[in-house]
Amino acid sequence: MRNKRNFTVVLVVFLFASFLANASGKSSESKSVNMPDDVKAIIEKSCFGCHNTDSKNDKAKEKLDLKTLDSLTVPKMIHAFDKIEQTLKEDEMPPAKFLEKFPDKKLTDAEKKTLMDWANSEAKALMQ
Repeated sequence: MRNKRNFTVVLVVFLFASFLANASGKSSESKSVNMPDDVKAIIEKSCFGCHNTDSKNDKAKEKLDLKTLDSLTVPKMIHAFDKIEQTLKEDEMPPAKFLEKFPDKKLTDAEKKTLMDWANSEAKALMQ
């Protein structure tokens, strides 16, 4: 009788845990990022050097790691795209101090617009 009761308790706990895992997975599952060639070229030129897993700039890769963008949950991905757009609007990236050493990394107005449009459209696509 005790074994049957223990089995029932274990079964209920397992089913409840499975339900929670499935319920939370539906609203936050990962999706892949669509990165057109023009966006990829701009990011490689001016962003990827600091914002990647292998970067020595811990602060930059902590804020945004472009290598792991695809692995974020949908809400975190949307937040990342919103942050990219906002940071570019406020002209915070690349930082002025960085551009003193690497002026070729400066984004043109057209490149900023391309990145902002891309981030905006990716965020909107994820919200559908």
